[in-house]
Amino acid sequence: MNRRKRVLIVFLGVAAIALAAIWSQLPGIGARLLLVPYRSHAAADPPAGIESTTLAGDGVELAAWRGRGEGDFRGTLVYLHGVADTRASGAGVLRAFRRKGFDVVAYDSRAHGDSGGEFCTYGYHEKKDLGKVIDTFRPGPVVLIGSSLGGAVALQAAAEDDRISLVVAAESFSSLERIVHERAPSFFSETTTTEALRIAEEKARFRIGEVSPETAAAQLGIPVLVLHGEADTDTLPEHSKRIHAALNGSAELILVPGAAHCESLQPSTWRQVESWIDRNLPIAVTR
Repeated sequence: MNRRKRVLIVFLGVAAIALAAIWSQLPGIGARLLLVPYRSHAAADPPAGIESTTLAGDGVELAAWRGRGEGDFRGTLVYLHGVADTRASGAGVLRAFRRKGFDVVAYDSRAHGDSGGEFCTYGYHEKKDLGKVIDTFRPGPVVLIGSSLGGAVALQAAAEDDRISLVVAAESFSSLERIVHERAPSFFSETTTTEALRIAEEKARFRIGEVSPETAAAQLGIPVLVLHGEADTDTLPEHSKRIHAALNGSAELILVPGAAHCESLQPSTWRQVESWIDRNLPIAVTR
């Protein structure tokens, strides 16, 4: 065998070993990508009449914006953001509903923005954070508006907390396991994805199978408004259809033509959201 062939064989052998090593690391890489979203920060100042504050979650500190409603008190509205987002995306929501008599709150979810927490668990621990936040509200109805991850958290929290009166959930996934398998890279085998989920469970101390807005929906008897963009290719509209079908209480589904992921809450649908909340929460609460 000449020297050129020997070098080629050695090179191919080393390359095979390197590829095998990388391949063996894929489940761990996948678990980290799931648990540790890109962390952006709320660079903007809070809207007028709303203050920056810190709220106590379930073992984590949550960076928040909070404001007192104008006029007659109707309840408290909480805006819950999506993955890799922050409370800043809820600025317009807080302004609008504060004028309508709601105390308003938006906070960075755990492992997001300026809040504490190492891992995102897609509602498993986040619903407990929300419960701690609700503990600080004055008595009255609680309305949740959640986008993507926030919608999933809202549905799961409402299934366990009877203080929550209304839920608006936009582009929620129906179950974490389903959406992870759908979004996994094409080079991730079924075995690799399953192992990544197992590692994620172990690291973040939660149960993937219990993270299911669809299961939570079946336990709800309160009014729920579900929205989804028909052109959403990240989280397919089928997820919201499954959630809507599982709901037992007053339920409405709005599919928005041409809207991609996190685009269903747009000016035209906001008017529908406000009208829906007014219909389901028409009576002002005395201060």
